[in-house]
Amino acid sequence: MKSNKNGLVYSAPITFWLTLLFVAPTLIVIIYSFLKKGIYGGVEWIFSIDGYNFFKSSYFLKVIWNTVEISIIVTFITILIAIPVALYIATSKYKNFLLFLIIVPFWTNFLIRIYSWISLLGNNGLLNNLLIKFGLEPHQFIYNKFAVILVSIYAYLPYAILPLYSAIEKFDFAIIDAARDLGATKIEAYMKTFLPNIKPGIITATLFTFIPALGSYAIPKLVGGNDSQMLGNIIARELTITRNLPKAAAISTILTIITIIFIVVLSKYDKDHKGGKA
Repeated sequence: MKSNKNGLVYSAPITFWLTLLFVAPTLIVIIYSFLKKGIYGGVEWIFSIDGYNFFKSSYFLKVIWNTVEISIIVTFITILIAIPVALYIATSKYKNFLLFLIIVPFWTNFLIRIYSWISLLGNNGLLNNLLIKFGLEPHQFIYNKFAVILVSIYAYLPYAILPLYSAIEKFDFAIIDAARDLGATKIEAYMKTFLPNIKPGIITATLFTFIPALGSYAIPKLVGGNDSQMLGNIIARELTITRNLPKAAAISTILTIITIIFIVVLSKYDKDHKGGKA
């Protein structure tokens, strides 16, 4: 009984801050989504589901699908790149220097890094100037879905590499040698022993990539076009232009639900895997 009381005491501060900084704001957003839009902005404290009328619009459904699609593609490609990069760093004698290079982008403002990509991919950017120099036709590299995916992968790649590196560093590579001795090919050894053992790192990297990609605003705003609008852009528009707080809150609620579903699915997969392994 005493240990239970001590546990409650020790967990009280983090519980308080989580409630104050996460649960309470989320509840406020959900409540606002069921209120009526005020005449001059704000809300009227009258129950209404008008905020969810965007489900009747094919445009909003397209944006929701677009957001999920881009987030999944970005996450998948990012993890595919991050695993071999993290493996190389973990097994390299220059790991400290390589980790330093991974962390360096965090020292630069996020918007500056996006504008650097605009200078590279723009219609008068470096890539198109090179194409023209070699006698080729310029290409529309920017203001489309491709640009959003590319810049998003660049932006979230460090968040995927670091947890994967942490998981790989703890991996005993002698297991791979043992699998090879038992007749497994190099690819089979990595698929059946390496990947399952770094699964916590893969799940963490997936969460660290998918969740920010899902709520992305700046990247699709600056390098995306009409076919790459995401929910973050619609929320910003409803808050700043139409001043429709209930609608912005409703879209944010849907975004939160999608995120929770994704986390629950990954958590269930993790538990099932552990259960099967046991």
